[in-house]
Amino acid sequence: MKKNILLVGANSDVAQAIAKLRAENGHALWLTGRSLEALQPIVADLKLRYEVEVSAFVYDAETSNPEALILALPGLPDEVHLAMGYLGNPICIEDAAETTRIMTVNFTAAVLLMNALVRSLIQEKRNAVLVGISSVAGDRGRKSNFLYGAAKAGFSTYLDGLRNFGYAHGIHVVTVKPGFIRSKMTAGLPLPGPLTATPQQVAKAIVKAVRKRKGRVYVLPIWELIMLIVRNIPDFVFKKMNL
Repeated sequence: MKKNILLVGANSDVAQAIAKLRAENGHALWLTGRSLEALQPIVADLKLRYEVEVSAFVYDAETSNPEALILALPGLPDEVHLAMGYLGNPICIEDAAETTRIMTVNFTAAVLLMNALVRSLIQEKRNAVLVGISSVAGDRGRKSNFLYGAAKAGFSTYLDGLRNFGYAHGIHVVTVKPGFIRSKMTAGLPLPGPLTATPQQVAKAIVKAVRKRKGRVYVLPIWELIMLIVRNIPDFVFKKMNL
């Protein structure tokens, strides 16, 4: 059955990889980004390559109204992938604007959009799958990225609660924790090869999780073990570590 699939943050490498996998199955794609101009090459490529319906919509996490986006869509989506994110300066404790942006893009705006979608889905008595891309950074705060990690921790907790809330309404929620991804967002960073996924690996793990109705997924299984260890390091040791 053909689905209408909404990808928020469609300029990201992961969202584009998801779009290609879903287009291969003939699904209609609704892409959002901060610039229609930037989305047009992606739209044209997907239409030409897969001969599917593809539409683009403007949505800026920092300024756009979620309700306005939902009204602009041709209908309600059957599947949503929230792929927007902002790493920024992870320890910008002296920069209020940067801190606000990290929290807004990774948590506040994501929650507001998800809430608006869920309200509309419940009102129309529609089933759907909502996928939120979170991060292993939220599993335990570390000095190297504690602001980003805090935002992602909040988002992961929100998705857990939303999964519990949405169940009675036919809404399934998937939390995705990729670990390092070789992408535009991490360009120039020294990434550990065995712990780094490609956008294609992330997309395949997400599509598999949707198909199997999983609640949470670590894209690379090694990350689940790593973060289990990190979470259980005693605090008197952990606070002295350079993580």
